[in-house]
Amino acid sequence: MLASIIFLILLGGAVAFFTRNAKRIRRNIMIGRDITINDNKAERWRTMMKVALGQGKMVSRPVSGIMHILVYVGFILINIEVLEMLVDGIFGSHRAFSFMGVFYNFLIGFFEILALLTFVAVVVFWLRRNVIKLARFTKPELKGFPTIDANAILITEMVLMTALMLMNGADQTLQARGNAHYHTAGSFPISQFVAPLMSNWSDGALVFTERFTWWLHIVGILAFLNYLPYSKHLHIVLAFPNTWYSNLKPKGQFTTPDTVTDVVAPNFDPAYQLKYDPNAPMRFGAKDVMDLTWKNLMDAYSCTECGRCTSACPQNLTGKKLSPRKIMMDTRDRMEEVGKNMDANNGEFKDDGKSLLGDYITSEEVWACNTCNACVQECPVNIDPLAIIVEMRRYLVMEQSAAPAELTGMFTNIENNSAPWQFSPSERASWVNQ
Repeated sequence: MLASIIFLILLGGAVAFFTRNAKRIRRNIMIGRDITINDNKAERWRTMMKVALGQGKMVSRPVSGIMHILVYVGFILINIEVLEMLVDGIFGSHRAFSFMGVFYNFLIGFFEILALLTFVAVVVFWLRRNVIKLARFTKPELKGFPTIDANAILITEMVLMTALMLMNGADQTLQARGNAHYHTAGSFPISQFVAPLMSNWSDGALVFTERFTWWLHIVGILAFLNYLPYSKHLHIVLAFPNTWYSNLKPKGQFTTPDTVTDVVAPNFDPAYQLKYDPNAPMRFGAKDVMDLTWKNLMDAYSCTECGRCTSACPQNLTGKKLSPRKIMMDTRDRMEEVGKNMDANNGEFKDDGKSLLGDYITSEEVWACNTCNACVQECPVNIDPLAIIVEMRRYLVMEQSAAPAELTGMFTNIENNSAPWQFSPSERASWVNQ
């Protein structure tokens, strides 16, 4: 009874803390401008099922893709056993789902195999990051907490899988001895190799090991749940809505902001209805996170910092300062800073003299991008760093008149000659002779 009460307190506290953080993250995302995304629902569901659930874009890099799928499937399916642990924790039972008989034995055996494969995959990930040191894991933006965060999760997963094997090994040994509380249930294809190591242990030592690893596993799961909102692993939750709200337009197709349309359209269509109050202050493009859309901000929270975008970016590969991954990390960091500002000021944002563009992302980074969409193509969860870069460019051009000299010359030619080149409109095709 005491164990059940302690478990319920831990469970209730973990759920309450996660719920509070989930609300905070939703609030931070909704700092962004409102947009409506509800078209092509059938295609959106297909995209989510293929990209998020089916891991469709992960296997473009087979080694990391296959390893990630093992961890992903292991995480999802092994957590079915966590449901049983929750029932056991609440009611003080032991292997509550064992009434399923042969099917239960199959499930436990399958979970053990998955746990071993997950452990191996996590070890490979740790080696790639810390021993082999792949280039995309050694970029400047990963110094400090991002590296600690990644390794902490990998080590935690190793500990949880080890705890599961030790728990089942002790359980199997107690079952073989006919211990009253440990009735025969489950199949143990992996931990059966652990059980012989415990054959000379006393019943008390076995019970302690089984109970300790049981608590370690379930408390580890609850701790992981509440670490997610502070970690790049929040993508475990947000990958699904983020892919559902993917940009389904052809890559390279840019949007025209309604604020721009409101200025231009009335000159051609007197019946055009303004979408914004012309007397209200307007900002073209994005200087801070409040100027981005909520989808841009959801992208930032969904980023797992894998670096596929940066490793595919031609500008980064040629030594430019631009890193699409850093763009997303900076956006998330600024969003978190704005959220804390609001928490400290009763839900209102108090100007702190900072902005995303300038204090986090430099104009050099913004102008380095050649808008090739390689980062968008590579992202396993359809994040769009380019959309944020384009909005900041709009701000620099339309609000600050701070375009590079090459672009300024092109703008002048378009205005005067209706073409990017220095030819009169009647000779606009003369460029082919140059």
